[in-house]
Amino acid sequence: MDLVRVTEAAALESSRLMGRGDDVAVDKAAIEAMRQTFDTIAIDGTIVIGEGPEDAISMLYVGEHVGTGQGPRTDVAVDAIEGPSTCATGGYNALAVIAVADAGTLLRVPDTYMEKIACGPEGRGVVDLDKTPAENVRALAEAKGMYVEDLTVVVLDRPRHLRLIEALRGAGARIKLITDGDVSAALATTKADTGIDLMMGIGRAPQGILAAAALKCLDGEMQARLKPRNETEAQQLREMGVFDFGRKYPLDALVPGNVIVAATGVTPGDYLAGVRYRKGGAITASVVMRSQTKTVRFMEAYHTFDRKPQWS
Repeated sequence: MDLVRVTEAAALESSRLMGRGDDVAVDKAAIEAMRQTFDTIAIDGTIVIGEGPEDAISMLYVGEHVGTGQGPRTDVAVDAIEGPSTCATGGYNALAVIAVADAGTLLRVPDTYMEKIACGPEGRGVVDLDKTPAENVRALAEAKGMYVEDLTVVVLDRPRHLRLIEALRGAGARIKLITDGDVSAALATTKADTGIDLMMGIGRAPQGILAAAALKCLDGEMQARLKPRNETEAQQLREMGVFDFGRKYPLDALVPGNVIVAATGVTPGDYLAGVRYRKGGAITASVVMRSQTKTVRFMEAYHTFDRKPQWS
């Protein structure tokens, strides 16, 4: 439960800069708040999915140790704010998210790309990365007892997805294009009232691991295939021991062990409300989930800033 304090801190600090047009400042605020709060958490954690390599960033870098050091050894994956540009422009679905897993279990990936398909529990054993988009939406619609025409697929609005979008439209599915937010979109597929059924396309691999961690807790489904953009990224993967770029990773290969995930909304989103300010403080919406028990807790917290000077 203490982990949610880490995402709350990042969300509160970065949301103050919502709509001000400075995505660098948003990112910096979230990273600094998250790193500071990690010092209070009783784990011996190592960042395996972070904000960048040690030579590029001073906090939450891959390999950094976080927590008090007095507690279980863990892998830690973070995105201090998924969607800093979204927050900077006042858009939707920006959130702060972390995953804490058994040491040595999260799939290590550099800052490369990944082809992904993700959905809620109804899609387990139904959708498949090797199927065509049309085959996937038809199979998922049948599993959910829906018409294909009522199914909604989230896709990142990128030129690389033009053929995917054409195929989905040709199959009759509805499409929601987003500018950022793979993790938020994956979470949304598991919650009926979001109206989102499936996420498809190519996005960043670190966010793919975070999405997989959440879906494992939520009993959802995800498959992925690494897609390095250039020889530099391909070499980074080889140095990590990954040589088969055509391999399809099922959910349990992306996150093989037990994992706990916490997330807090920064701006209003499909899965979580954003930070809402009021006199003397703010309200946050968060979720904490655990794969071992499949427990999911939604929390609304009321923060009074004169009692939390680090966030004032």
